[in-house]
Amino acid sequence: MPTDQGPTARHRRLATELRRLREEARLTPETTSGLLGWSRPKLVRIETAKGRPTVADVERILDVYGTDFATRAALLQLARDIRTRGWWAAFGDVLAGGYAELEDAANRIRTWQTEVVPGLLQTPDYARVLIAGAFPDDREEIDRRLQARMARRARFARTDAPELDFLVAEEVLRRPVGGPAVMASQLTTLIEAAEQPSVAIRIVPMAHGHRPGLGEGSVDIFEFSAPLELDTAHVETMGGSMYIEDITQVRRCSSMLDRIADAALSQEDSVVLFAAIREEFQAHVHA
Repeated sequence: MPTDQGPTARHRRLATELRRLREEARLTPETTSGLLGWSRPKLVRIETAKGRPTVADVERILDVYGTDFATRAALLQLARDIRTRGWWAAFGDVLAGGYAELEDAANRIRTWQTEVVPGLLQTPDYARVLIAGAFPDDREEIDRRLQARMARRARFARTDAPELDFLVAEEVLRRPVGGPAVMASQLTTLIEAAEQPSVAIRIVPMAHGHRPGLGEGSVDIFEFSAPLELDTAHVETMGGSMYIEDITQVRRCSSMLDRIADAALSQEDSVVLFAAIREEFQAHVHA
């Protein structure tokens, strides 16, 4: 039975994969449950993550489907870890679990940002200004969300952190969020982040005028090496977040990021521009 908190991400992934394998085998729930010697409701509950299967249950299901070795091993590991929750569960009141799960599990994250500094690169002061804009009269909510955002950043100091590839429109860096002092500090953080071997941060300069992706907004692409994970694109809209798993659409997003990357400065030239813009903000601080 699921816990009061609901199924874990691993539980949901396992349920989804077991249903997909049954459908690929062209078996109905009735036929499959008969082959397993189970009731149909038991199988349906497993496939909808409303019932928690044992490792032995999953082994029996996979025997029926004739699953290949790699997939079988991956699914059995999911079954063993089915109760394990991610770090983000502690921030379930303010942090979107789906996004945090993708961010935590990805092997590579590609981001194109046209509005604000990417969340994983934001300083506390910069992030607080953005959060306060959405919750101007709720200091407790602001503090809680800031704590969650900084927890996200801390995760990427681990040794198995994913490769990060950021593309940022120059206008993002010139937008005085929080004022000159906050921006000068934020640019220092970007310069320091760019020194990390697993982090690439490149600027798409305003001087280009028209550029690829103009008017299409920001996007994140989470790339995976695991056989059971689909690369996923994430897009923010006025109506909320949209997650794209369709292979064709994800490839379209990836191709667009490739074209934007071709228009970006090199990492070295981007760091030079970071420093130049920082000097401009610092001049306003001391004026």
